[in-house]
Amino acid sequence: MAAQELKPGTWNIDAAHSIVAFSVRHMMVSKVRGRFEKFDATLTVPEDPAHASVDATIDAGSINTDNGDRDSHIRSADFFDVDTDPQFTFRSTGVEAKGEDFVLRGDLTIKGNTRPVELNLEFNGSTVDPWGLDRAGFAASTQISRKEFGVDIEMPMDGGGVVVGDRISIEIDAEFTRQAD
Repeated sequence: MAAQELKPGTWNIDAAHSIVAFSVRHMMVSKVRGRFEKFDATLTVPEDPAHASVDATIDAGSINTDNGDRDSHIRSADFFDVDTDPQFTFRSTGVEAKGEDFVLRGDLTIKGNTRPVELNLEFNGSTVDPWGLDRAGFAASTQISRKEFGVDIEMPMDGGGVVVGDRISIEIDAEFTRQAD
């Protein structure tokens, strides 16, 4: 489906039908997966969808890896320091076609550290739901270095390697609804 099917206007994320998830290497042999339970995003689409923009926030304290002790540690100053920096933010700076998909560029801020990131973006299409709302879906993915964002805890293992890897894989499935004119 082409991005031209995306109607101009302001679109709000439907958090009940969206997910912000991640994975990271653990003990050099497996991956820990998790998600953020609270997030918000607004997609602004002008007449030319190629100039669309996204602003998003993630409540860092809403991390959920299905392990309460681990989640508490990640919220601490060792990792996210949510008492000082409770939110992550993303503000897009541009989007360009890449074959049938797109690259979404933007500035990601974690713990007060802002870095440019590129997300591989797939437009899953748009529709009108049974209640007359315009809906659109997207899938996005990227990898970041946690250390570049100030999440730089070192936990070396006796036999070599580290407890928590540096590369974080991020996957987002987002469903948006367009605000009425």
